[in-house]
Amino acid sequence: MIIGKLIGGLLGYSVGGIILGLLGLFVGHLFDKGFALAQLGPSPEQRRQIQDRFFTTVFTLLGHMAKADGRISEAEIRQTEQFMAQMGLTAEHRRKAIRLFKLGAESGFDPDRALREFMAECGRYHDLIRLLLVYLVNVALADGRLDQAEEQVLRRVAQALGMSAAAFDQMLRMLRAQDSFRGAPAAGVDRLEAAYQALGVDGNARDGEIKRAYRRLMSEYHPDKLIGRGVPDDMVKQATERSQEIQAAYDVIKKARGL
Repeated sequence: MIIGKLIGGLLGYSVGGIILGLLGLFVGHLFDKGFALAQLGPSPEQRRQIQDRFFTTVFTLLGHMAKADGRISEAEIRQTEQFMAQMGLTAEHRRKAIRLFKLGAESGFDPDRALREFMAECGRYHDLIRLLLVYLVNVALADGRLDQAEEQVLRRVAQALGMSAAAFDQMLRMLRAQDSFRGAPAAGVDRLEAAYQALGVDGNARDGEIKRAYRRLMSEYHPDKLIGRGVPDDMVKQATERSQEIQAAYDVIKKARGL
């Protein structure tokens, strides 16, 4: 990587000759080094820390969301248990998840602090920020609806993670549409329209735009990439199931367009 050194050296030389040119070269070197590090995934130790923080944040926020309306219903407990079963958590992780869920449901739990700690550890990885929200929405929508208390918590989390209200609405539409490609087609659903929504594109989008959206989403949920970013191994399955729904939606579009 030499872009920083090249630009820094040329700018420095043009302003102050050889001395400033050498200084610009050094500053450019630091920029190139920092950029290269940013492009790399976390180290093994960092990955372990990210795994722990991601796991902790998911399950404490699930507990907080379940208690948002003042009580945890049997349905919410079943939804969370189903979520853990779909993940295939180890026995140790399951016990830890239950403990964290209860912690998040306590009256003294501070979701803003939890999110600040998450961002401090994981904020450089956009994939993890989005995946955190995806997991929370997955559980909230497990019963086929999103009640007001759950939506308020999700919007608060999205805002704390730097996501605009419009971006959150778009993500919610996409996830709901993707859910419609799980299992047998639901009666009365416009499959083609749902497919476009699942990929986050308009029905008038060009073929190239649709292919890019599809590839971006498939990359986002690729298991090797998720594990490399620090998603715990036994949490990857739940994320990659989304890729099957995205593939099904894309197949509907391909068939309709003759791609």
